[in-house]
Amino acid sequence: MDRTEKLHIAMFPWLAYGHTMPFLEVSKFLAQKGHRISYISTPKNISRLPKLPPHLSSNISFVEFSLPHVHGLPPGVESTSEVPIHKVPYLKRAYDKLRDPLTDFLKNSNVNWIIHDFAPYWLPGIAAPLGINLVFFSIFNASTSTFGGPPSALLGDHRKRLEDFTVVPEWIDYPCNNVAFTLYETVNYQQCVDDDVPDSHRIGRLIQGCQFVTMRTCFEFEWDAIKLLIKLYQKPVVPVGLLPPLLSLPSNEDNKWEAIKSWLDSKGEKSVLYIALGSEVNLSEESMHQLAFGIEKSNLPFIWVVRNRPVDEGQMNDIIPPGYEKRVSKRGLVLRDWVPQLRILAHSSGGGFLTHCGWSSIIEALKYGRALILFSGGNSGQGLNARLLHGKKVGLEIERNEVDGSFTSDLVAATIRRVMVEPEGEVFRANAQAMREIFCNEELNNNYLNEFTRFIEEFSPSACHC
Repeated sequence: MDRTEKLHIAMFPWLAYGHTMPFLEVSKFLAQKGHRISYISTPKNISRLPKLPPHLSSNISFVEFSLPHVHGLPPGVESTSEVPIHKVPYLKRAYDKLRDPLTDFLKNSNVNWIIHDFAPYWLPGIAAPLGINLVFFSIFNASTSTFGGPPSALLGDHRKRLEDFTVVPEWIDYPCNNVAFTLYETVNYQQCVDDDVPDSHRIGRLIQGCQFVTMRTCFEFEWDAIKLLIKLYQKPVVPVGLLPPLLSLPSNEDNKWEAIKSWLDSKGEKSVLYIALGSEVNLSEESMHQLAFGIEKSNLPFIWVVRNRPVDEGQMNDIIPPGYEKRVSKRGLVLRDWVPQLRILAHSSGGGFLTHCGWSSIIEALKYGRALILFSGGNSGQGLNARLLHGKKVGLEIERNEVDGSFTSDLVAATIRRVMVEPEGEVFRANAQAMREIFCNEELNNNYLNEFTRFIEEFSPSACHC
């Protein structure tokens, strides 16, 4: 097509904040280039997004679809953060029921492209008859996707047993430092898989049905994995870059940040451990206590963000050990709910980051060169991310029992100290700092967004050998 022609592009992310935000970032870039964006989600998910800059608001429309009710999903739930992991399959079934309202919208909107997530396996059947092109946007990195394999493996019965997920697949043709799941991660992940339509089938059908694939990564970070995906998918794979977030803070949260900043200002350079396990990781009481005691035993100043858990049968909302906060108050802050994570990581007293290994959190940490203490949350690709970053020596994984995921507070403390203060951890600290050249490089990441935009604008199926 003529590059001067402006496109109508629909965005259709999965119902999780870690998905809606990268989709919004890509929307904003495309809107800046003059394209018209219809960002489609449910009312609650759209309301949680930050306000658009005024100069982009005329090019981005938010299209709200009410999430249909399905038996088993608590009323009013619209995102993964609102339900325990074993209820996520019901959320996927509700999402699938968006098919009809989406079809009606597409029939009447002259959409040229849909940029979609991993879940709507039924989308190619709607888009093709309407002449709409599809881009599968994986918000994960390429190494995670290579583990899934080609569509034939995703759609077949290549992995019949849970143990099959704990070995590196035979199609990976580069050294990958044992990037595979542990058994407990596999068991945990199976809880959020819909037996009717497994995630592997959703992804396999979308790879087959799309015009090309994009993902949140870059060649500078994982050249081998991207090249392998092009071969496995037999489709173009056009990275969108890392989408490193920019520092911003809503004005009504300034007071909260000022109090945290004052505390951080009183600490030495690179001395503070930051702990955040995301909004969807739910540890048992025993695991939470072991983690808490390990953080305490490290004897380092720390900020620990504790999320309120989705309330479910027999679960307590707060499982920090009794008396813990008072005991650590001289050197530790325990914070709840929202915190300005990016500003904490950017502060000069920030040292290490104990993370659940969500890809967005890793990107934020490496943007500021923070060494990682890797504690996989066990959801989606977090375990694979932990192995990947451990292998690249930008962090160290906390040793856990491979069958049940248990661990000890002593191992938590030892891993924290090794990464943050001990001489043998210097390699992690130096490598994490070096990653800033990629993860903090605005020009590099804008080049990827420009290339992605150009690919959409100039797309010709005959030129793609798909």
